[in-house]
Amino acid sequence: MSTSGKLRIVESVGLGVTELQPGDHVLPVFTGECGECRHCKSEESNMSKINPKAPLDKVCVLSCGISTGLGAALNVAKPRQGSTVAVFGLGAVGLAAAEGARISGASRIIGVDMNPGRFNEAKKFGVTEFMNPKDHDKPVQQELELEKFITHQVPMAEINKAFKYMLHAAVAWEAGKPLVMEEVEVAPPQKMEVRVKILFTSLCHTDVYFWEAKGQNPLFPRILGHEAGGIVESVGEGVTELVPGDHVLPVFTGECKECAHCKSEESNMCDLLRINTDRGVMIHDGKSRFSKNGKPIYHFVGTSTFSEYTVVHVGCLAKINPLAPLDKVCVLSCGISTGFGATVNVAKPIKGSTVAVFGLGAVGLAAAEGARVSGASRIIGVDLNPNRFEQAKQFGVTEFVNPKDYSKPVQEVIAEMTDGGVDRSVECTGHVDAMISAFECVHDGWGVAVLVGVPHKDAVFKTHPMNFLNERTLKGTFFGNYKPRSDIPAVVEKYMNKELELEKFITHQVPFSEINKAFDYMLKGQSIRCIIRMEH
Repeated sequence: MSTSGKLRIVESVGLGVTELQPGDHVLPVFTGECGECRHCKSEESNMSKINPKAPLDKVCVLSCGISTGLGAALNVAKPRQGSTVAVFGLGAVGLAAAEGARISGASRIIGVDMNPGRFNEAKKFGVTEFMNPKDHDKPVQQELELEKFITHQVPMAEINKAFKYMLHAAVAWEAGKPLVMEEVEVAPPQKMEVRVKILFTSLCHTDVYFWEAKGQNPLFPRILGHEAGGIVESVGEGVTELVPGDHVLPVFTGECKECAHCKSEESNMCDLLRINTDRGVMIHDGKSRFSKNGKPIYHFVGTSTFSEYTVVHVGCLAKINPLAPLDKVCVLSCGISTGFGATVNVAKPIKGSTVAVFGLGAVGLAAAEGARVSGASRIIGVDLNPNRFEQAKQFGVTEFVNPKDYSKPVQEVIAEMTDGGVDRSVECTGHVDAMISAFECVHDGWGVAVLVGVPHKDAVFKTHPMNFLNERTLKGTFFGNYKPRSDIPAVVEKYMNKELELEKFITHQVPFSEINKAFDYMLKGQSIRCIIRMEH
């Protein structure tokens, strides 16, 4: 059967075929009619040969979805003239069902859908009222027009491009407002880019921070999300390390493997792909791969995982063991690796040492987990929220300090508790006063403090120079000192080998359609990580 030139025309037939001959116009259908069984001999058969004059670029859509919805209304529901019909779901099949109700003469066709963006389009198919948000005027009656269902055309050689027209994303249209589920176009990957089907994503406080747009340049509309796990769908020019089907974790920072930082064993700060929160486009051509109605929707830190598909630079994808459960290891894309790596790769506590962790959010708990895995004998959790203390015990925390309970600086409290100071401290709040306390609470001679949290741009770190001269060491870290492509696969293997526990970080799960609940959980302080399931 030929699918080029004249579309869907019989090219040749095999032995025993008598009803078709070369040149006949046909529609391939996902279900068949043998002509011999009792179902096919029944008068209720649902197959027929089509008129060769029918335009195949229009009637081809009758092979599945449109006929499914239209027939559901005309042949099964069979609404009478003047009747009332409710259609649940206003995708292509639902719109075809509405069209069937319209042709049948239904006087009221009520469209029910969670996406208010579909309501205006549904008017063309006869929908007169909507469950959400408000009632609308009835549209003018029209005959069945298949052209209404066809919004795009692509040649067979570019069939992958068709995917970009049928994808959903949770779009942040403005600061602090609930994300809206939208149908968006996701373009094919360009040079050194990969299109990834996201299966699971999770919410990080960084997403919330940029969604609230407090203290940074707002950039909307935008698709947030940067902790996720998915499968490669297609690759662009120049991509050789990944192929369709590979399991990957998108990461907010990258590893080009060519710059001085990537070639250094001491750095993970890639010159090309280092995080840039102000950039909402791809670096190849300065354009977004997301759009709606021809207008761009901006990327977020090069990942934008709150979408069924996303396009990411190959340098920001870690290829991982395909046996690793993506609904667990997806949390390694950001916060958990950041905190865990800050301890095991930078602070490097030895067995039996004492460690103080400032801030017991997700990153701080991951830092405590790193201390536990390293064999620390005392892990002191420091936080202003006493409700976090009980939970932190699961991550190895042995003692707790709430600075509000003392009249003296918390660094002095910790020094008294530990005979002069802890061996290591990890600061995960981003507050400059906590950073100073974390540094000044380590023991002189060998104490090391590691700063993880991101401070306010105007914050100033002040301490006496003697703290350095007395051989206290202060270090900073970025993404736990992990190189995304080179190191994260090994962290996944730690989980697979039961050396790292990820389940205890996952406190909630929601379907993609309820993504705003994940924001509620985090804003109320109820979750460490909420997994968002992309497939229903």
